[in-house]
Amino acid sequence: MEHALTWAEFEKVHLCAGTVVRVEPFPEARKPAWKLWVDFGPHGVRKTSAQIRALYEENDLIGRQIVGVINFPPKQVGPFISEFLLTGFPTEDGVVITTLERPVPDGTRLA
Repeated sequence: MEHALTWAEFEKVHLCAGTVVRVEPFPEARKPAWKLWVDFGPHGVRKTSAQIRALYEENDLIGRQIVGVINFPPKQVGPFISEFLLTGFPTEDGVVITTLERPVPDGTRLA
């Protein structure tokens, strides 16, 4: 049986909306990936690497609002420091990123 998450535990995870403002290739990554810079409003612009190239081109991502976990510690990914976790759903075709149904202010936290 899976661990039942308490409300207090859930509140510790900062899932926030942010807008993709910059995308670059990440040729050093072991699996095809993009480097993303995302504006989380009052939380600042943060970067991450994301293995989402199977389904997304650079132009698909710029300006799109995504959902990221912004309170994990930075993680070294090869020569790059990842500052948040981009959320998504793995499929046979690749990872489908979590996006918003309509715009909200950058930095808005999932409730």
